[in-house]
Amino acid sequence: MTGFLTRLSSAGRAVGMAAGAAAIALAATHAPAAAQGANWPGATVDAIKKRGQLSCGVDSGIPGFAFQDDKGAWKGFDVAYCRAIAAAVLGDPEKVKYVGTTTPSRFTILQSGEIDVLIRDSTLTFTRSVQLGLAEIAINFYAGQAFLVRKSLGVKSAADLNGATICMTTGATLELNVADYARSHGTKIGSLLFEKTDEAIAAMEAGRCDGYTDDSGSVAALRSTVKNPDDYVILPDLISKEPLGIHARSGDDQWAKILFWLDAALKTAEEFGVTRANADQMKDNKDPFIRRLLGTEGDFGKLMGLDDQWALRAIKAVGNYGEIYDEFFGPKALGLPRGLNNLYTKGGLQYPLPFR
Repeated sequence: MTGFLTRLSSAGRAVGMAAGAAAIALAATHAPAAAQGANWPGATVDAIKKRGQLSCGVDSGIPGFAFQDDKGAWKGFDVAYCRAIAAAVLGDPEKVKYVGTTTPSRFTILQSGEIDVLIRDSTLTFTRSVQLGLAEIAINFYAGQAFLVRKSLGVKSAADLNGATICMTTGATLELNVADYARSHGTKIGSLLFEKTDEAIAAMEAGRCDGYTDDSGSVAALRSTVKNPDDYVILPDLISKEPLGIHARSGDDQWAKILFWLDAALKTAEEFGVTRANADQMKDNKDPFIRRLLGTEGDFGKLMGLDDQWALRAIKAVGNYGEIYDEFFGPKALGLPRGLNNLYTKGGLQYPLPFR
């Protein structure tokens, strides 16, 4: 997996420009409010402010992305995004209700209105946008589908899994991706499906299947939870693209724009060296991009129906994108190299649109 990410990220600057162009195409649908006659900040934000709490859908429990510590407090990469949104919209990162969702239930829960936003290591895809009618806001984590297998199998790549049975969760594209891979390579790979990730991992450890498959970030996280991590290896192959990110209900363009620019703010903060520790001091910086980001000039927050310190509060609450990644996936956490999740300036694909 690491080798794959490294090879791709060596071309990341050029590809990052392409990713930026795609983001620009997305943003083109978000014309200024005055042009659209939009009523800022929109129905979703009005509902959030009325209840005094953001309802944020996350994974029910996986290291790195979303989990509860020994005191029951929610932590993780996706949880940090929830906290940043609450800080921006409500002025307090603690005003979040976390709703743990399973793979099969996550989109139904979002569509029902039980949650305001879904940030749950979930891939942005055509069918989820068009068939489910969801708003796919931004990619916050580039991954690919990977395999975790017992070392004792002696396999070196996914091509060696002919005849193997792989555990996975239902309600995702995992089974389809495995079937597509096996068909294209002339092999047979069996699937054993579970509703919950911990059930699938327990089945693997019990020997009911030969390995587990999920997005590469989740696979790296789950390897750390097994009883004997050294007995398992992550194969180098990535059999699919899994751009993970933020989902919302369609129909509230104002809310979609706030979420989009919140993600851009966290990445822009890293790009310009704004951190959780120095954000207040950076307000007086002469760089116009930093001043607009932190609300010193431009009234950018007011254009979205927020105050101008929305991004400053978010950064002070959780740090910039790089700080969030390092806290939950970096060398002192799961040790997952950033690879494609580096900024475009470092060979990655994260290319935030400009604040101007």
